[in-house]
Amino acid sequence: MPLTEQSIREALQQVKFPGYSRDIVSFGFVKSVAVDARGDVRVTLALATREASLAAKVQREAEAAVRALPGVGHVNVELAPTAAAPTVTSPGVPTPERIEGVSRVIAVASGKGGVGKSTVAVTLACAFVEQGLKVGLLDADIYGPTIPKMLGAIEEPTMSGERIVPVERHGLKLMSMGLLMEPGQAVIWRGPMIMKAIRQFTQDVNWAPLDVLVVDLPPGTGDAQISLAQLLALDGAVIVTTPQEVAREVVRRGMTMFEKVNVRVLGLIENMSYYVCPHCGGRDEIFGHDGAKHLGVPVLCRVPLNSEVRACGDRGEPIVRTLPRSPAALAFRECAENIWRLLR
Repeated sequence: MPLTEQSIREALQQVKFPGYSRDIVSFGFVKSVAVDARGDVRVTLALATREASLAAKVQREAEAAVRALPGVGHVNVELAPTAAAPTVTSPGVPTPERIEGVSRVIAVASGKGGVGKSTVAVTLACAFVEQGLKVGLLDADIYGPTIPKMLGAIEEPTMSGERIVPVERHGLKLMSMGLLMEPGQAVIWRGPMIMKAIRQFTQDVNWAPLDVLVVDLPPGTGDAQISLAQLLALDGAVIVTTPQEVAREVVRRGMTMFEKVNVRVLGLIENMSYYVCPHCGGRDEIFGHDGAKHLGVPVLCRVPLNSEVRACGDRGEPIVRTLPRSPAALAFRECAENIWRLLR
């Protein structure tokens, strides 16, 4: 069989994009193919991912697929700049959209509930405010919105024409289903209604101008989380975990979810990392040590277990504002600085 551009493209159809059943040719990632009289092949790939490890994996598999063809000489598979790449989409899945006037969007996620994800989202957003940034906080946990209470927000959003004006609290803009519900009311919606609400919260709210929008995702790796990541263009995600080793597999599942929707995991926030006795100053790692090691992403900060974090949240007064020199507040400030450095 003669070596042609068509035969090379057919060989590249064996290469699947990580996390998908579709190949890189049908996705449109093969930008160009050239073969000369000596059988030397040059392939240029434009991959819709900012994850270097994923790009390198596809590059290696593409090279192997081409080298397996008879009559092939030198093989060179190049990666075009990611800015030129198309977006990964599947039939029926919307292209992720930017929010006008919002520079950066990050998601705060957790593989399961009970690790303090919403507390981290609130405190991290306030730590960004302390850096002098214009900040918004979107509570996308439609079923269990707790963020308004942690910020002491009880007023309803207002309207400006056909646009929603978010509530402002502690120097940041806030939108949450909890601001629209009666106390004790439950949200019992199915997926399409959830998607409609999230689209309204992202595209029909007067967020601009913002330096960063923090999105508090629901816990887990289900349909709501994946759908939001496919709907909203995220600049990165942070995963909240606890230090015990059993949490490691949960974190891996969360990382896999973001890989499948091509969202960069900026790092982990290890919450309830250790406890310092207020009387003797002794340190106790109640939930273990280094459970986040060997996951391939950095630990952005380790937040100590402290009753003041809980008490401040119950009062609607984030700890970075009420106790700015406390160990927990300093940890969150460190985290915000690390994340903003990565985003820039």
